[in-house]
Amino acid sequence: MATADDLKFQEFDDAANLLAANPDATTISIDEPEIPKNQHSRLQEPGREEDDELLGTDDSDKTELLAGQKKSAPFWTFDYYQTFFDVDTYQVLDRIKGSVFPVPGKNFVRLYIRSNPDLYGPFWICATLVFTIAVSGNLSNFFIHLGKPTYHYVPEFRKVSIAATTIYAYAWLVPLALWGFLMWRNTKVMNIVSYSFLEIVCVYGYSLFIYIPTAILWIIPQKVVRWVLMVFSLCLSGSVLVMTFWPAVRDDNRRVAVATVAAILLLHALLAVGCLAYFFDAPELDIPAPIIPAHNGTTVVTKSH
Repeated sequence: MATADDLKFQEFDDAANLLAANPDATTISIDEPEIPKNQHSRLQEPGREEDDELLGTDDSDKTELLAGQKKSAPFWTFDYYQTFFDVDTYQVLDRIKGSVFPVPGKNFVRLYIRSNPDLYGPFWICATLVFTIAVSGNLSNFFIHLGKPTYHYVPEFRKVSIAATTIYAYAWLVPLALWGFLMWRNTKVMNIVSYSFLEIVCVYGYSLFIYIPTAILWIIPQKVVRWVLMVFSLCLSGSVLVMTFWPAVRDDNRRVAVATVAAILLLHALLAVGCLAYFFDAPELDIPAPIIPAHNGTTVVTKSH
């Protein structure tokens, strides 16, 4: 009969000695199974999955930290600003598609911007939109008066400067004001999500892309068609802004949150309505032309617009 000492486990310091004594022995390695990272996320509460997508997870925070470590150059050097333009064509196209086809329940910053915010896309989108609105506005004015014998086409180059001032001021000053407001509310309410200024500028810049093809279609000399296109574009780009910034303010006071989103939509709508009304639907002013006497005794009356 086996004694108590025989039933005790024996520790072998050297596995080679055991194999030398009994070469036919079979060794079994029992390791603790590793749980994949994605399985950890599945074990979380199902109600938190949507919040993780909207407000971010620990993995996204680590990505932010690693992304921030890349921008270690001093701000007065060229290398510092070069990181803001370090994107490839696929990233820019992916962000443009995300701004044109917003997905309900998906946060634009967390889905496209947070890993690598850029200024390349917003800068060139705004520049393209400036020239598109200015050129389309001139062409629209030309087609409306085409065939009138008293009309003489004169290109209005001042529309380029007016469009540039309006669009770039909107793309920079409104994000700056919104960033300052979110930082101020973050000191009042702990659960408010904070976006960086670069991320907000990136969201506003890409949200303006839909107005580029819309401005080209505004050449159609039909006011009803123009306003329908404007409302459609406003709904698409405005939904991107709402789905991005509503999770950031929804834990704030209800009135403050609703007022913030309403102000974002109002300013966005004022930009679209202002561009359409000024560059395409501006009222014509008929200025009576002076009467010029002709040499043969008759008078010639010219009409200017």
